[in-house]
Amino acid sequence: MVSNDQRRRQLAREKFERQQQRREAARRRARMRNAVIAGALAVALAGGAVSYVAGAFDGGGTKDDEAAARPTSTPKDPCEKPAPGKVKPLSFEKEPALTIDKSADYAMDLKTTCGDIGLDLSAAKAPHTVNSFKFLVDKGYLDHTTCHRLTTGGVNVLQCGDPKGTGEGGPGYSIPDENLKDKRLKGNVYPAGTVAMANQYNAQTKKGRDTGGSQFFLVYQDSQLPPDYTPFGTISDSGMKVLKKIADAGENTGQGDGSPNATVVIDKATVTRS
Repeated sequence: MVSNDQRRRQLAREKFERQQQRREAARRRARMRNAVIAGALAVALAGGAVSYVAGAFDGGGTKDDEAAARPTSTPKDPCEKPAPGKVKPLSFEKEPALTIDKSADYAMDLKTTCGDIGLDLSAAKAPHTVNSFKFLVDKGYLDHTTCHRLTTGGVNVLQCGDPKGTGEGGPGYSIPDENLKDKRLKGNVYPAGTVAMANQYNAQTKKGRDTGGSQFFLVYQDSQLPPDYTPFGTISDSGMKVLKKIADAGENTGQGDGSPNATVVIDKATVTRS
């Protein structure tokens, strides 16, 4: 016969074990995902008002922590319902052969549930990256995928390109880092209007170079980040207005890093040579 006191201790132990399992699962997801690793090193904002230190983006909080920080009311979703269709489960063994014309201009158009986001791609400065997106987009890889991550405060980006929508997905191959000495990346700042690759680089261990896949981030406001993420294009003025609408709706944790409250789905993506 189990006493009430023993039962209480058992329930408390089981609750603790569940919390630990959730924390470890969150850490694994954070390590695996192609993320904007702002927490890889200390990045202080101007004036020292806010800092991102190692671990700030590791997703180690419990569900109870997230619930406490989550806003009590969710802003109205400013976006439309996704178009009918499903994500294609595509995976490839190696990077596609380089077939783009590096001297030509390319553009990527993301028709999203929140509006069109146009991108001018830098084929000359980031040929492997642009070639990879041309290859993937032509196969419908980005169609119906969700932009799964929104960060605010110091690092201000919308992250997309994961067919799983979890931060863990990719095309099955990786591409090299490119254009890391771009003149626009001054003072550890990615300026508003930049589109860049997410990757698994860790500045503390200096491991994870050349790990870009299909995930990318759209900078909607100047963001404090070291030049470790391939910048491969710029966002159109109309696209920036769409990103502002998404950012204004906020993210779902209240901690500055979570899923956007807006339903951001790429209904259709195209890459064209102009």
